Amino acid sequence: QVQLVESGGGLVQAGGSLRLSCAASKSVASIDIMKWYRQAPGKQREWIASITSTGAANYADSVTGRFTISRDNAKNTVYLQMNSLKPEDTGDYYCNAVLWVVSRRYDYWGQGTQVTVSS
Repeated sequence: QVQLVESGGGLVQAGGSLRLSCAASKSVASIDIMKWYRQAPGKQREWIASITSTGAANYADSVTGRFTISRDNAKNTVYLQMNSLKPEDTGDYYCNAVLWVVSRRYDYWGQGTQVTVSS
């Protein structure tokens, strides 16, 4: 079982920056993949970034070059640095932890943090 708590959301003007945090109840170094998802109003939740236990990061095309996912193993926290924010980045941001145990996948989710980007 992994508990995840997101924080850092808020209201920001277009072009601004925010850093989201996802605090995990266990070592993030032991979690196979940590991901960030976004759900815009009226839309489906979409994946935007992930980082593996070995530090490999991947991004959705819509955020590549603007967002950076990172991990602090000592603090059991994953971050999402968001720069050059656009109004279309508005939404609820969710942290997701994926663990593979004996070939079975386990997914854990945080409660989300809201980001609003004004134009």
